[in-house]
Formats: sequence, structure tokens, C-alpha cells
Amino acid sequence: QVRLWQSGGGLVQPGGSLRLSCAASGFTFSTYAMNWYRQAPGKERELVATISGDGGSTIYADAVKGRFTISRDNAESTVDLQMNSLTPEDAAKYYCNTKNVVTAIHTYLEVWGQGTLVTVSS
Repeated sequence: QVRLWQSGGGLVQPGGSLRLSCAASGFTFSTYAMNWYRQAPGKERELVATISGDGGSTIYADAVKGRFTISRDNAESTVDLQMNSLTPEDAAKYYCNTKNVVTAIHTYLEVWGQGTLVTVSS
């Protein structure tokens, strides 16, 4: 079964740091780029960061450049998002994602983690 399972998140003070993790199963992890999205209340879901399958290329939203780092461990089938210098504007539910996963029995256009809440407040 293709699955993404997230951990991490929680409450942090402004200026603090958090690390989100996402563990993948059911597909050849290293083949697929991985994404982190976030959605704040009343706002659309937005792409935060993307990492290529081999980890050699990353892309960040302007709002998080220089503060967030996406990384992956293909041996462990995990992708992380290190978030530093957090502000209240970063508060949202964060989602791990990958796209167009092909297995022997099915093609999954979108695969989402369950979401992790990040709250930034003093």
C-alpha cells in the first residue's frame, strides 16, 4: 500500500525551530520527487519545498527561502523539513506529498500524508 506517514510539528515560539518528517512506504521512494505543502486556515494549500528523487535539487517558496531546508534519506525512505526562524505566518497544517506514483497495480496521481499542525505563538 502506498503511504506517507508524517511526524513532528507542534507548538513553537516565534523565532524557534521545528522539524517535520515523512516516512514513505509501498513504492520505490528514490524514484520520486517529494514535496511539502502547507495550508493555513482560510487559505489555499501552497507548495513550500520540493526535492528531487536523488536529493540533488531543491526548490523553495520565496516565503521560506533561507529558513527552511528539505532533505531526504533514500535508504530510509524519509523526507524531512527543517524549519528555522519560524514566524506566526508559518503556522499551518503541513503535508508531505508526492505525485504520479506507479505501482504494479495502480497509478496514484497524488499521495498525501495525514498532515501535521504547526503552531507558532508566544
